[in-house]
Amino acid sequence: MSTNRPASPRDSLGWRRVFAVFGPSTNTIVEPEFAAMRPAGVTNQYRDLYIENAKALSDEAFMAGAEIIHAAVDAALRTAMTCEPDYYVMGVSAISFIGGAPACEDLLRHIRDLTGKEVSVGSVSCVEAMKAYGGIRRIAVLSPYYPAANAHVARFFSDYGLVTVRDKPLRCKSWTDISRVGERQIAQALMELNGDDIDAIIQVGTNLQMARMAPYAEAFLGKPVIAINTATYWHALRSNDIKDAVDGFGPLLQHMNLART
Repeated sequence: MSTNRPASPRDSLGWRRVFAVFGPSTNTIVEPEFAAMRPAGVTNQYRDLYIENAKALSDEAFMAGAEIIHAAVDAALRTAMTCEPDYYVMGVSAISFIGGAPACEDLLRHIRDLTGKEVSVGSVSCVEAMKAYGGIRRIAVLSPYYPAANAHVARFFSDYGLVTVRDKPLRCKSWTDISRVGERQIAQALMELNGDDIDAIIQVGTNLQMARMAPYAEAFLGKPVIAINTATYWHALRSNDIKDAVDGFGPLLQHMNLART
């Protein structure tokens, strides 16, 4: 794992780490949420995965779109490699859940082989966040996805011994519609998912804004509410031994470190 040494001495702003963040070109939430979590000495270099904005998503169209995103990964990585980043952060989550943990590990291995660097991804980051909280085994999942994609999310978590008791796919009709889901709709969904039979609520889908809202929901519901963008950026920071407390995003970025097992 990386150390505290300045990885890019010639980079006057990213003197601690230069992160290459890659996500779909239709995603308008990852970049500002990650920027709000960024401590001094870290920069986020955002690179697009080009994708057309599908206008009539369905189970089939969503899964087909995920395949298009997956196919665009290498081009975005090669663009990012030109700025010589220290670390990669995936600002797209669906493709890291599809196929479960084995398929995700294949994807991460491919990224490491291509770039020569380590990478944080939302699916694994959520698992690590749950380990950091401790005591989480039964969960509910909120997503902007469709049922077919949510089934892959449940399968991924089951590979780590986590039981998805229930889930709520918001079935957003386009990629950009995900960013337009408001706090009232999210709050209603969280209340529908909550119950005494779960230990935590996990939000997936990086274009769904939840980073600022999750700590309030956590306080109101009395259990962990983990937003995927918060978990991913927390994982990237802690993987690089950056432990600054960042206000406004809940306990992960306030004080929690990666659980070493």
